[in-house]
Amino acid sequence: MNASIEFNGNKYELPVVKGSENEHAIDISTLRVATKGLITLDRGYKNTGSCESGITFLDGEKGILRYRGYAIEELAENAGFLEVAYLLIFGELPSKAELEKFHQDIKNESQVDEDVKKILDGFPKSAHPMGVVSSLTSALIAFNPGSVNVDSKEDMYQAIVKIMGKFPVLCAWALRKKAGQPLDYGDDSLGYIDNILKMMFKKPNQEYKINPVVSSALNKLLILHADHEQNCSASTVRIVGSSHAGLFASISAGVSALWGPLHGGANQAVIEMLEAIKEDGGDTKKYMAKAKDKDDPFRLMGFGHRVYKNFDPRAKIIKKSADEVLGDLGIQDPVLDIAKGLEKEALEDNYFVDRKLYPNVDFYSGIIYRALGIPTEMFTVMFALGRLPGWIAQWREMRLMKEPIGRPRQIYVGETYRPYMEISNR
Repeated sequence: MNASIEFNGNKYELPVVKGSENEHAIDISTLRVATKGLITLDRGYKNTGSCESGITFLDGEKGILRYRGYAIEELAENAGFLEVAYLLIFGELPSKAELEKFHQDIKNESQVDEDVKKILDGFPKSAHPMGVVSSLTSALIAFNPGSVNVDSKEDMYQAIVKIMGKFPVLCAWALRKKAGQPLDYGDDSLGYIDNILKMMFKKPNQEYKINPVVSSALNKLLILHADHEQNCSASTVRIVGSSHAGLFASISAGVSALWGPLHGGANQAVIEMLEAIKEDGGDTKKYMAKAKDKDDPFRLMGFGHRVYKNFDPRAKIIKKSADEVLGDLGIQDPVLDIAKGLEKEALEDNYFVDRKLYPNVDFYSGIIYRALGIPTEMFTVMFALGRLPGWIAQWREMRLMKEPIGRPRQIYVGETYRPYMEISNR
């Protein structure tokens, strides 16, 4: 199957690539050479496939999200986060023995060099946790200077379990730094999720008890955020890695990309919006009317999704967990009451229903994180914790496929040639 393009009186045939889910793409890799200079212009790469990938499939029109062929609904209901991480990175669900080894190897690599604490100490308490985590992740390179031999399964595996072991520690330390609490090194007797909770929330003078409802909700949240195809941070990891930058450097770049409010910062923006509504009296009907007024600059955060044109399948899953967490913890919080009010009105208002502007995963994740007592500035760090295996999988796939270095083209619109003028004549 081919597609044709006509330019300057010449016709060019371009092959059409078909994916396993019947997606079609015009392969333009020979276009510039064949036409002697013609390229495509696609701002934001909204219509451009940057790679062929076997990791994640999503269909925004039908609300489908699958990891390696497995429906997100089934994984969130039945699997643990480390199972899903293994699936994304290595392509198949692990056996019991493989999962136990994976977890043990991660625990063996969870110790962070003491000198990293000195770097952490250099940050003021006011530093944003995402900046801290990005910097500390990049700093790990100094303590693991050897490059990864991508042709060695053992080298690749060791790099993967190192970052899976150390990254949660760095995230927990960023939280404790913000809170002015002593750093916690975790507990090898706990599962991956429970250990994250302990490292974040254990007080030095108290025993920390795991709440199974909270643990289950966090497990689901991390699974739902584990990968999402070629989004901004995933494509950043791939393009940085395409220069043969190491795994830690590539992940650090992904953290920075995720930081933006249009990407991972969306759940933080939800809570900030709810707090602003509270400060203005908490009238949800007023703000729903503002959201519907096209001349009003107010935007309702956490509703609708750039990719999902019908509904966000992740939101359906995590809404149940949000209700369970709020019910179990019995929290009285006017901001969360406003959130529930907005949710109810949006689901019943024809304006939002007709436009399919349903609450998305960022809306519910922000509610859960607030209920757990996680500071708003840490929300995106929690997102990064979940997205880590997806970033690793994208980096690993890109390197194993030996993709060329990323190098987008451009259409130059600046000045044409101008002769240099001596400074005395300007």
